[in-house]
Amino acid sequence: MAGQILEPGEIEAAAVNPDFILLPGGELFGYRADRLRLLATDNALSDYLLLMADLCEAQQGVFDCLAPLPLDEARSAQSMQHGLPPLGYDTLVREGDWLPALDALLENLKLAQAPVQAALDELRQADAGQRKAWAIALLAGSYELVPAGVVPFLGAALQVAWTHWLQRSDFSALREQGSQTLCPCCGAPPMAGIIHHLGKANGLRYLTCSLCACEWHFVRVKCSHCETGKGLGYYSLSTDDANAQKAPLRAETCAHCKTYLKHLYRDHDTRSEPLSADLASLALDVRLAEEGYERHAPNLLFAPG
Repeated sequence: MAGQILEPGEIEAAAVNPDFILLPGGELFGYRADRLRLLATDNALSDYLLLMADLCEAQQGVFDCLAPLPLDEARSAQSMQHGLPPLGYDTLVREGDWLPALDALLENLKLAQAPVQAALDELRQADAGQRKAWAIALLAGSYELVPAGVVPFLGAALQVAWTHWLQRSDFSALREQGSQTLCPCCGAPPMAGIIHHLGKANGLRYLTCSLCACEWHFVRVKCSHCETGKGLGYYSLSTDDANAQKAPLRAETCAHCKTYLKHLYRDHDTRSEPLSADLASLALDVRLAEEGYERHAPNLLFAPG
């Protein structure tokens, strides 16, 4: 197959210039389900993690069979030209073209627990206007406006819809901008960071979107919230300093804005996955809250408090 011949200088540039965005695989939700079941072993939140594993498995079933959701491709292209997220959640969530993903998920879920059924019934009985209002509040971080039991199931449907749109689109023209604390594809905040260990991404940090699961490059040793490079610290579930240095999950804290973001270190756990690792390490969130740090990274399958 014919290809472009690179000159020596271009070879070095191609080797050191990492991809700006990395897209999730088609088995994302099923993989999350497998990881959650694995991490549930000996975890104090095992029942919750197993419930979320069943939810992620249902997400995968819907994702695999979901009919194409409408998307204004011309508007997406225009948004990219102006440096805006092509799948901007603030617009798309109000238009409601994601609602078929919620209907399909509600039909696909077979969960028996009484409190879960009550939450699912509340979602089933809500009209389109109420569903959109809850979704707008959830994506804005206004959890107090959404029934707590509804959050993970509504969040799961939103994830399926936006990942569906992401997989159907070509965003290769997206380029890194000066400030990239939000997802370049949909504008949602990151859920976690990943320090990769293979290929061009070796040693680089990518932030993982809480909504569409896109990963985007974000330089290390800089707060992902306020972007300061000073006063950063690292916490893990380990209380032993030597083990903490090699922990596969560590939270980067910022003394300036008093926020934190969890990071996965793939050189210590090659199979780690952000959403499942985050839910399995909620004990670390409790510790950081006691230290005075605030969480600004949403996990759409978890209602704080």
